Amino acid sequence: MPNEAQTDFETTASSEKEAQLLRSLYADFESASLTPLWTQREGLMPMRPEPAAVPAVWRWSTLYPLAQRAGELVPVGRGGERRAIALRNPAIPDEPYATPTLWAAIQYLGPWEEAPSHRHTQTAFRFVIEGEGVWTNVEGDAIAMCRGDLLLTPSWHFHEHHNSTGQPMAWIDGLDIPLVKQLDAGFFEFGPDEMSTHATPARSRNEMLWGHPGLTPIGARAETRSTLAAYRWIHTDRALSEQLELELAGHPVTVEPGHAAVRYTDPASGADALRTIRTEFHRLRAGTVTRTSRTVGSSVWQVFDGEGTVTLGDRREVVTRGDLFAVPSWVPFTIEATSSFDAFRFSDEPVYEALGLARTDLQPRT
Repeated sequence: MPNEAQTDFETTASSEKEAQLLRSLYADFESASLTPLWTQREGLMPMRPEPAAVPAVWRWSTLYPLAQRAGELVPVGRGGERRAIALRNPAIPDEPYATPTLWAAIQYLGPWEEAPSHRHTQTAFRFVIEGEGVWTNVEGDAIAMCRGDLLLTPSWHFHEHHNSTGQPMAWIDGLDIPLVKQLDAGFFEFGPDEMSTHATPARSRNEMLWGHPGLTPIGARAETRSTLAAYRWIHTDRALSEQLELELAGHPVTVEPGHAAVRYTDPASGADALRTIRTEFHRLRAGTVTRTSRTVGSSVWQVFDGEGTVTLGDRREVVTRGDLFAVPSWVPFTIEATSSFDAFRFSDEPVYEALGLARTDLQPRT
């Protein structure tokens, strides 16, 4: 019968042999470019989203003067194509991304300048916070850009911009550049060097066809333009004001008390205006506090008018006209409106919904 010392020796020898075999196994995994799940599970399958981005705020009072300086020093032309300055999330320092799926930038076009034609598979929009006098030509259709307007450039549509005035203009660009890069689906093509048109119509051909609420032209094919190209501020403003008026009259039509919102949709289908980006506009009465929410997927907001305080996780920031802020996936988020508060929002929610990954947690009021 073996004694205790002999048993311990045999156990140790067996453990060392198993450890040696295990080291050999992992070495063979490495040489074969393999990774065992049991060493990576928490990173690959976390208990809840662990966003690469952090809540971030960009001040219009900083952005616009920098854009002006760029306008004085950096020409617009072939190669760089656009005088656009991207918002870079502090937690993603090596990439010019507002969030892991959304790209946002301020674009500045000086007096009489032209941005040449190109197209790309990335979906884009422009939201105007200041000024007027620029037309974006999408597939040769000149579309006026004015404060509060949302202008769309669907994937693979040729587009160019021309400033027909002696005043500069700036706006916000939003694209799904990070998403398309992750999917290895990016294509880019230069268009003609000359402008397709220098026209400056009050209404584009696209608006003449699709800009009549509830009226779909029977003779036109929706696929010739994936959506209405321009959503005008006069309509957005009226829709929000009348929601709040109806609420005060006793009709519960708003998202929550004192909080009206609209989504920009395709008039031909009722779906999101863009396939990969959701676009919305929100209006809060002074004193309104939204319920705290968490959403899978990220969003970027721009304050169009007014002032409020946003709570992003454990961060609180006062924001005012023109300021932008990023809300990463599953970060608790609240708005407190100090004054009447208007804000434009865009997000990646259509992608998550299409993949069956959408989830929202709306916390009860305390």
